[in-house]
Amino acid sequence: MTMDFKLDDADALGFDPARLDTIPDFFESYRAREKLSGYSILIARDGKIAHQSQRGHSAFEGGHALSKDTIFRIYSMTKPITSVAIMMLVERGRIMLQDPITKYLPQFANVRVFEKGTPREYTTREPDRMITVHDLMTHQSGLTYDFMLSHPVDALYRNKRINGARSEKFTLEEFIDELVQMPLQFTPGSQWNYSVATDVLGRIVEVVSGQTLDVFLSENIFVPLGMNDTSFTIDDDKRGRLAHNYARDPVTGVTSLADAPETTIYKPGRKFLSGGGGLLSTIGDYLKFCEMMRRDGVLNGARILGRKTVAYMTSNHLPNNETLMDRATGSFSEVSYGGTGFGLGFSVVVDPQYAPTITSRGVYSWGGLASTFFWVDPQEEMVVILMTQLMPSGTYPLRPQLQQLVYSALQ
Repeated sequence: MTMDFKLDDADALGFDPARLDTIPDFFESYRAREKLSGYSILIARDGKIAHQSQRGHSAFEGGHALSKDTIFRIYSMTKPITSVAIMMLVERGRIMLQDPITKYLPQFANVRVFEKGTPREYTTREPDRMITVHDLMTHQSGLTYDFMLSHPVDALYRNKRINGARSEKFTLEEFIDELVQMPLQFTPGSQWNYSVATDVLGRIVEVVSGQTLDVFLSENIFVPLGMNDTSFTIDDDKRGRLAHNYARDPVTGVTSLADAPETTIYKPGRKFLSGGGGLLSTIGDYLKFCEMMRRDGVLNGARILGRKTVAYMTSNHLPNNETLMDRATGSFSEVSYGGTGFGLGFSVVVDPQYAPTITSRGVYSWGGLASTFFWVDPQEEMVVILMTQLMPSGTYPLRPQLQQLVYSALQ
């Protein structure tokens, strides 16, 4: 039996109802200026929905009116789910976080570190140590993303079309075979850099479990939690619920269609199962995942993780309790660096006074390329999710604005 969350009395849940009602009105300015075609917001407290609203349509022209059942590309909001899958295998004794990844992926045995040079001509050296599973979970592996534009290794990824969730020509196994030919940006464990590390974790799930990533996630997470609309592909009978995805050119400011339901790359038969950014989901499905985490690993009578495992995952794992401001080397993250550390698949607020807007100590969160994001606030027993479809994330300050509005509505 799956849990269906109901809209409850906002005042009884500790919110000012009038202030909650102004939240979607605030974001209407984005629609009025044709910056977003639509958006969906969900605010829950103590497992009850205090506010849920959908405004606009799935497309600037045509499409459908957004509903509770609209399906969104959640991109990097896939990462926390894949990280949970890894920790399930840790709990079963199949993986240890300090294991070198060569135990599962021997292809990495000869990986080297970029020393100096250009994408055309460069020198490398041996890493001080091998990448561990923990390095992958915390983005301290030395891997990177092609879109970073800040290091010669980023360009090497682009040249080889190692494009994270967009690596459509590869299977996960083929992706790893290409990736191991790339040098690392730095010795594992020495810095923080957002990367394809969670795609590597997805392949480790496959190797250890003996199942493809989609099957493992479905059997162990989605079915037990009742996440019936979360998957790597979309069947024809659901495609009418898929939102259109848009991309804004940072140079010209022009917004154009990037993926449409009629021609979507998410059709059945898709090769690349990206543990770092490949999933589709609804706002209601993702609430179930967040509530499982908020409730210490259990929902619908199904225990996904142990209580101590959830606490461990959502603690700061950066050395000496450092923040991303101290340790990050790349130019991109799904959260602001200020006051924020990193756990196992989630960012974690460690110093709220240094965060860019109102928050709580211990909030864990992440977002996706198409401007989706979520956060879980254990202190306030709160889950907040926003879904829209505009790339890249951070095009507009949707998250800090929503945070200010939500926290100001608490009584």
